[in-house]
Amino acid sequence: MVVDALVKRGRLVDGTGLSARRSDIAISSGKIVDVAPNLSTVAQHVIDASGLVVAPGFIDPHTHYDAQICWDGAATPSSWHGVTTVVMGNCGVGIAPCRPQTREIAMRDLVNVEAIPFEVLNAGITWDWETFPEYMDAAQRRRPSLNLAFMAPLTPFRHYVMGEASMERAATQGETKEIQRLLGEAMDAGAFGFSSTLLNQHMGYQGRPLACRNASREEIKAYCNVLREKGKGAIEFAMTRQIAVLEEAELELLDFMLEESKRPVTFIAMFDRDDLPEAVRETLRKAAPMIAKGARPQTSPLPLTREINMRNPFSFGAFPSWKRVFEDKSKEAQAKVYADRKFRDQFREELKRPAAFGNWARITVHEVKDRKLKKYEGRTVAEIAQEEGKDGVDAFLDITLADDLENEFTMQSFNSRPDRMAEILNDPTVLLGLGDGGAHLDMLCDSGYPTYVLGTWVREKKVLTLEEAVRRMTSDPADFYGIKDRGRIAPGMAADLVIFDPATVGSAGRPERVYDLPGGGKRMVMRSKGIHMTMVNGEITWEDGKLTGAKAGQVLRS
Repeated sequence: MVVDALVKRGRLVDGTGLSARRSDIAISSGKIVDVAPNLSTVAQHVIDASGLVVAPGFIDPHTHYDAQICWDGAATPSSWHGVTTVVMGNCGVGIAPCRPQTREIAMRDLVNVEAIPFEVLNAGITWDWETFPEYMDAAQRRRPSLNLAFMAPLTPFRHYVMGEASMERAATQGETKEIQRLLGEAMDAGAFGFSSTLLNQHMGYQGRPLACRNASREEIKAYCNVLREKGKGAIEFAMTRQIAVLEEAELELLDFMLEESKRPVTFIAMFDRDDLPEAVRETLRKAAPMIAKGARPQTSPLPLTREINMRNPFSFGAFPSWKRVFEDKSKEAQAKVYADRKFRDQFREELKRPAAFGNWARITVHEVKDRKLKKYEGRTVAEIAQEEGKDGVDAFLDITLADDLENEFTMQSFNSRPDRMAEILNDPTVLLGLGDGGAHLDMLCDSGYPTYVLGTWVREKKVLTLEEAVRRMTSDPADFYGIKDRGRIAPGMAADLVIFDPATVGSAGRPERVYDLPGGGKRMVMRSKGIHMTMVNGEITWEDGKLTGAKAGQVLRS
């Protein structure tokens, strides 16, 4: 037998959690056909993996590449980090189904919720679809470089049926039935479930609540029942209105969805926070009965440091006072809000409750445009406030106004305590993800978490074994979503492989800025180290630090 490719002498970590072993892998027609030591198979292409680890391609369960796949079929930078499959359509926001006359509303939802500039979306989205099945087919026609798995986000489904009323109220019985039908159609086309959100900062068009936040309990029941009837799929739900904290009503909703769908549910966001040091432990304790039924808390393995762009200040969207900032996003309107004493006083009151960022010592002036303000760069808002005899709110907003809203801050927020992160990462019920690839482009890039896990948590800190880390980023998300032929190295499985050097693999420092979005827009990217090669469906898509241009990805169907 002659095969297409033979990967020889690699250290096989097969995705199951079993101990690493020396083995060869034979590949034909995009599939793994044999796995054994010292294969004598004749191959058209022999890949020498001596001294390297060979693992299944990583599966990222939480991305927002819904728009980006229109102009970047490699879903960068995820594909730089050994990711071969991305799950998109999370948090209830997306761009299908969508009628031609409501495209701007769908784009504005992405602007407000996922911080993707409108100019980028307007220039880059191809709009060669209307329905959700047509959207999936359009993605396949573009021939992506990696595999795409789609969740059905509830917001565009509700808007497609209800119009702008979806941003104001619950659906009627008739509307619910039609949304339910469309969701079933999406599942039949291969969607892997549906997603939604409760989060206050998830505001859509004109600063109104994202449409899925208005779904009634009767609606949620109807949509869960679709998954139950189909016997497949999962639910992704942004539930922690206060990060890492599930209130009783949210716990009850989680249990309700598990019962009504009889399918697994992943909820976000389980971030460790030192201002509420026991929040994650307490939430996991309360959610234990639901976790036993199939609920999976989801976390990011990275310390969260984000850039705050004051023209799109998503980081403060959870505070009711900031709703005004998103209603009219012209610079003049936002500057008027920032200068308003009533706005500032309301924000001060809201900060008396546990805040998303803890305190002003966590926020640093990253960059200013006005040379007269350069003295502030690299200093915390707390330091500046003390020096100038102001409180943090006034210092923060006065710098913003002085720099004509062009300044940027950095904010250290969550996952900064190594001992607590070790505890979270060693909990096998926690789903690793939340890289948010494709979203929050101007403030952070966490989509390189697979190489960070391998370099930091495996090699440097020895918190996870190599085998367990690989399992958690391959077969674990595959099993959760029902991706049957990915996530393991075994005969009959798709030939999605990542080959890396365990001594050097990692993320290459802090995210950097590039200007490669449609129209020259800015985004943050994270580079990788130590990824020797990535294969998608048997074709080499990444080799020696760059993409090959191969377009072997598939739209996966549940």
